Amino acid sequence: MELRHLRYFAAVADTKHFGRAAERLHMAQPPLSQAIRKLESEIGVVLFTRTTRQVALTSAGEVFRTDVLNILRSLDEAVDRAGRFARGAEGVLRIGLTGSASFRQLPALARLMKRELPGVVLEVHTEMLTPAQEEGLCEKRLDIGVLRPPTRREGISHRTIAHEPLVLAVPQDHWLADAGEVSVEQLWQEDFIMYGSALSSVVNDAVVRSCLAADFYPHCAYEVTETSTALALVAAGLGVTLLPDSIRSAPREGVVCKTMKDAKPVSLAMAWREDDKSALLQRFLTVLERNNVFIESEVHRGTA
Repeated sequence: MELRHLRYFAAVADTKHFGRAAERLHMAQPPLSQAIRKLESEIGVVLFTRTTRQVALTSAGEVFRTDVLNILRSLDEAVDRAGRFARGAEGVLRIGLTGSASFRQLPALARLMKRELPGVVLEVHTEMLTPAQEEGLCEKRLDIGVLRPPTRREGISHRTIAHEPLVLAVPQDHWLADAGEVSVEQLWQEDFIMYGSALSSVVNDAVVRSCLAADFYPHCAYEVTETSTALALVAAGLGVTLLPDSIRSAPREGVVCKTMKDAKPVSLAMAWREDDKSALLQRFLTVLERNNVFIESEVHRGTA
């Protein structure tokens, strides 16, 4: 059974006239009549009653028409969906984000995707530091990373989307909770909550450099792997932490965020594999470009 014969049948069933159906199909009437007879012969069912004046569906033809229309509709939808995938308008985009980026950048990206690429589903992986995202990209478990540059693996490109100052998170009853701007040197006796030393954290590096510039090394009382855990420990009164300004977008009970005068800033970037030429990724990057998400035009590449 040929697919075109089903389309021929649908046209005749709709028009109830071989001549008009042939015109719609841009073909001559005799080949159309022959194709319908061949279809009836193949399925062993008479689909039409024919007279010199009219064509009508048999009861079996009515049932067949319903199923054929469903088949053709499903086929057209499948073709359309394949085209959307090929154009990058539909699919699954696997995205990894640092903990702090989950507070501000993730909602903004999700809103942008809903508006610009409604057929694309985001598969979100949060609380991933830069090394973990680089590994996920290289192993093709992620398509996009929202990470803290620099990237250190070859084959990864990134563009900057934000420069963020570090802010101080303290318990609500801390002596600095009611202060104005805070300087790093005021923290020399504080217990710090930091990312684990084995995690190669860009934020950790900025915190340490900020403290060294103020002539002290931060005392790490607790090591964490997630931003949410760091804020929970601050709320419990177990120490203070310096984190990117994005954390202000998700206030936590018991935590007060203070502006820092002199802490080193950190950048945030969108990263992807250089060899990923998928239509979905290219369309996603085009959407980011069109909506001015990138704040720098230069594409940076990782080095081993």
